[in-house]
Amino acid sequence: MVFRHWSPVPLLSPLFTIHYPLSTPHETLRRLKRSTPDPDPHAIATALIPWFRACARDLPWRRTRDPYAIWVSEIMLQQTQVRTVIPYWERWMRALPDVAALARAPEDRVLKLWEGLGYYSRARNLQKAARLLGERGGGFPDSVEGLLELPGIGRYTAGAIASIAFHRPAPILDGNVIRVLTRLFALGGDPKSARLNARLWELAEQLVLAAEVPAYAPGGCSALNQGLMELGALICSPREPRCPECPVACQCRARTLGRVHRYPGGGRSPDTVKVRRVVMIAEHGGRRWVRQRPADAVNGGFWEFPELELAGDSDASIAAADWLRRSPADFESLGQVRHAITRHRILLEVFRLRSGRLPGSVASHGRWVSARQLAGLPLTGAHRRIARHFL
Repeated sequence: MVFRHWSPVPLLSPLFTIHYPLSTPHETLRRLKRSTPDPDPHAIATALIPWFRACARDLPWRRTRDPYAIWVSEIMLQQTQVRTVIPYWERWMRALPDVAALARAPEDRVLKLWEGLGYYSRARNLQKAARLLGERGGGFPDSVEGLLELPGIGRYTAGAIASIAFHRPAPILDGNVIRVLTRLFALGGDPKSARLNARLWELAEQLVLAAEVPAYAPGGCSALNQGLMELGALICSPREPRCPECPVACQCRARTLGRVHRYPGGGRSPDTVKVRRVVMIAEHGGRRWVRQRPADAVNGGFWEFPELELAGDSDASIAAADWLRRSPADFESLGQVRHAITRHRILLEVFRLRSGRLPGSVASHGRWVSARQLAGLPLTGAHRRIARHFL
């Protein structure tokens, strides 16, 4: 028998060649997500609670379960860094140690203790809530529903107080927790959108319920929620997350997918608004003229030197701009102060009035004060800097 060498013959001619399309990155990501198991809330709680109890920062409000002290800390920590809040919280607790002390304090005293923290409506709401609690007998609500009835307390703050002070299984969702959850579960999109926000609250509730078991008692719900916040603050940071040190890294889908920095997503940042204002310091007999902002205005109740927006279209702004142009000899330029409030970038041009006379448009709702009196008044942050640098 003769064996011959046979060349392979294609089963299909080139005319019928089949081309399989390459996967797109989005399709690849979807396949990876489908093949990656969902994080297990009980496994996260099992890892996170011991980590928090062993590694948490020693913060003064963590040494107590007094709901009043925890409430004050949570309100102060809104949009403010921990290291900034610590001295403010300690000073506040020395001056106003309980709900009754806060309720009966003069508003100027409350605002002075808050001076420099910004978002001053938070301080006024604290006092409103304290007075409401006093009217109800002074007891502090221990449920989310009861806490939500108080001025200035929203869903996050109510959950934080209920879980930390009373060990209730109440979910929380702040910026740090949003970052942790979107990475753990690889949730894309804008966390402010209704759909994703609702999903995040749902996951936060699943996690805190997983902590409500005897194995984590006492205080499992408190430790779980504070652990989520601590994880976001210390480990799961926005730009340089320390994944090798994360106690729940093995549960993190974003890490498995190699896309930690893609979460959380977000909408377009709002455009900044530039504002130019003039501040006038009038002196007379060693005293200076200050005025109090209306209660319903931004920074209501705080004191400041007369200030006008040069680009404004009010009669007062137009008169001030005209005065600056026509009477330059009346003004001594002291310098500039820049500060920012949310998306506003504000330039304050500070002048001393040589004559000490203010135009009638800005001479209302104020009084002459000595240096000692000025030091005791609550000033807005920018005007406190003006007083420190130019007086």
